Amino acid sequence: MTDPTEVPDFAASLAERTRGTVLEPGSPDYESARTIWNARIDREPAAILSCRGVADVVAGVNAAREHGLDLSVKGGGHHVSGSALTDGGLTLDLGAMDGIRVDPEARTARVGPGATWGDVDHETTAFDLAVPGGQDPNIGVAGLTLGGGVGWLSRKHGLTSDNLRSVDLVTADGELVRASATENPELFWALRGGGGAFGVVTSFEFDLHEIGEVFAGSLVHRLEDAPALLRRYASFTADAPPEVRLLFGVMELPASPTFPEHAHGTRVAILIAFHAGPPAEGREVLAPLRTFGDPLADTLQGRAYETFQRAGDSGGAKRTHLRSQYLDALPEPAIETAVEYATDVPDGEATLFVSPRGGAETAPPPDETAYPHRDAAHHLLLEARWEDPAADAAHVEWVETGYEALAPYTTGAAAANFLTADEGDTRRRAAYGGNYDRLAAVKRRWDPEGLFSTVAFPD
Repeated sequence: MTDPTEVPDFAASLAERTRGTVLEPGSPDYESARTIWNARIDREPAAILSCRGVADVVAGVNAAREHGLDLSVKGGGHHVSGSALTDGGLTLDLGAMDGIRVDPEARTARVGPGATWGDVDHETTAFDLAVPGGQDPNIGVAGLTLGGGVGWLSRKHGLTSDNLRSVDLVTADGELVRASATENPELFWALRGGGGAFGVVTSFEFDLHEIGEVFAGSLVHRLEDAPALLRRYASFTADAPPEVRLLFGVMELPASPTFPEHAHGTRVAILIAFHAGPPAEGREVLAPLRTFGDPLADTLQGRAYETFQRAGDSGGAKRTHLRSQYLDALPEPAIETAVEYATDVPDGEATLFVSPRGGAETAPPPDETAYPHRDAAHHLLLEARWEDPAADAAHVEWVETGYEALAPYTTGAAAANFLTADEGDTRRRAAYGGNYDRLAAVKRRWDPEGLFSTVAFPD
C-alpha cells in the first residue's frame, strides 16, 4: 500500500476532483467521521472523502487505484468488523448519499447507500409499504443488504437481498454499471448475499410489500424461567405461520416505562413476538404464547410497523464483541448450555438472542443467490457491548467461551453480517458455503487487483 503522505498534496488533489469534503487527521469533523458502531475499532484513514454523489465515488475509487491506496467504504458504519474504515488508506463515506424515492404504484423504492433502515421505514411506511430490513433503525442499508439481511418481515417476504431488484455500482476501474437479473446477472447474483467486495453500490432498488398495523411486543419472564421459555419458543416456531417471527433473549431489562419499574435493571428472559398481519389475527395467533407461564410483563398490542422497528435501537458507538452461529435444532443440551452462559455474564449489556429461520427465508435453494444458509432452523447471537477498555478481556472471554461451548450443537456455518475482524479464512469461507468458488470467480472478474479488500472475503 502506498502511504498517502508520500503523495504530494493527495487530499488537495482529491478535493479538486470532488464536491464532497476531504478530511485528514486533525481536520474538523475527522474524529466523528471515523466513528463507527463498534468502538473497539480504532483505525485512522489517511483521508476520508464524504461523497455527495456518484461522481465523487468514481473520483475516490480512481484516486485509490491510481495511487495504490487501501480503500474502504462506509455506509452506516454498523458492521462489527469495522470494514467501513481502513488504516492509513482512503475511506469513502457515503453517509450523505441517503436519498430515498418511493414509487407507490410500482411498489418499489430507490435507496441511496448512506441511508439507514430508520430512513427507509420512515419513507416507505408513509405509503403503507415496507421491505424486510434491519431490526435496528441505525443499521445501514448497504451492508445489511449485501450480506443477506434478516428482519421482522423475512419469514413472510424473504431476506433483504431477496427483495433487491437492481443496483448501480462503481467498479474497481471507476466505471458505473447496473446489475440486475438481466444486466450483469452474475454480478447481481454475487451482490445478493456475497458482501461488498465487488464494487461500490451507489443505488439500491427494492421491491416493497403492503404493511399495515402489526401486532407485536414483548413477553418478559423471570430469568429462572429461561429454559422453559426457550423450549416454548422452539415448539411454537416449528409450526408458526410465515407472518410470525419470534426472538428469544436473555438480557438486562431497560428502564423503560413499557416495563414494570420493579424489574428495571434485572436480568430476564424475554420473548419478542411479531405478527405481520391485522392485529386481530395476530392477537389470536400469538395467544398461546401469552398464556404460557407467569410473565412479568406483556406488551403485545397493535402498533405501527415503523414504531416497532424503532424499538430495536441499539444506541451509538460502544466497544463490541460478538459471535453468531446457526443451529439445525435446539436439543436439550443446547438449551441448557445457552441459558448457562447467558446467565453468568460480565455485565448487563452481555446478551444472548435466538431467532428462527423459515418461511420465505429458507424457501429458495442455497445457490439461487450468494446467501447460502437456507436450511438452518435457528440463528444464535452472543453479543457484548461495553464502555471501558479495561473490561475488554472479560467481555471477549465471555463471548468466546460461550461460542466454544455451543459449537457442538451448531452447523459450522457463519453469517457474513456478523463476522468479526479477528475471524480467519475458515469462518469467512463458512459464510459463503458452497457458493464460495463461484463468488471468488466473480471477485476475479470485477476486482482482479483486490481494491475492495477491507470486506471480509477469504484470500
